[in-house]
Amino acid sequence: MLIIGIAGGTGSGKTTVVAQIVAELPEDEVCVISQDSYYHDTSDLSFEDRTKINFDHPKAIDFDLLVSHLKELRAGNSFEQPVYSFVEHNRTGETITTFPKKVIIVEGILILAHPDIREMFDIKIFVHADSDERLIRRLKRDIATRGRDLEEVLNRYQTTLKPMHQQFIEPTKEFADIIIPTNRYNTVAVDVIRSIIHQKISYTES
Repeated sequence: MLIIGIAGGTGSGKTTVVAQIVAELPEDEVCVISQDSYYHDTSDLSFEDRTKINFDHPKAIDFDLLVSHLKELRAGNSFEQPVYSFVEHNRTGETITTFPKKVIIVEGILILAHPDIREMFDIKIFVHADSDERLIRRLKRDIATRGRDLEEVLNRYQTTLKPMHQQFIEPTKEFADIIIPTNRYNTVAVDVIRSIIHQKISYTES
């Protein structure tokens, strides 16, 4: 089993890179786990209080649960992955049964910020894009799919997203084995990653 961590700031293009990698692998050999599924359960809080949570701080993530789930996969066991709602700012109570695969991709802004998670990755990738590009992508996504308005997104960017990126996300570049710039369509880096994946899979199978 190969576990790959793909990190990068919000709107950096992680989802695109993940999709490019997954597209070249047989569907039954790859599994994608999102850090977003592991925000702490906040059912004890009102909706108003949940909207005030700093979701870009490492403390917002249940890393212990994510580590335990990755260990289950390493042991050849399945687990129940939480389902998270960005509209409600909380887990939905539903789960997705996740099975061991040859390649496990874990993606999220903070996955390289936690030592226990980092140690579980065979390959660590950081996806980079400049701050203007990331803000534009975040605006488009949050307004279109997460029920946010322009003022809310800009306010969150200025008060939490930008400072948290500078404090917790950008410094994790130093832990990355590969840094992918996504200001332009970068096929070379993705091709390199695909080659590494195929080599490692072939090695473990031989």
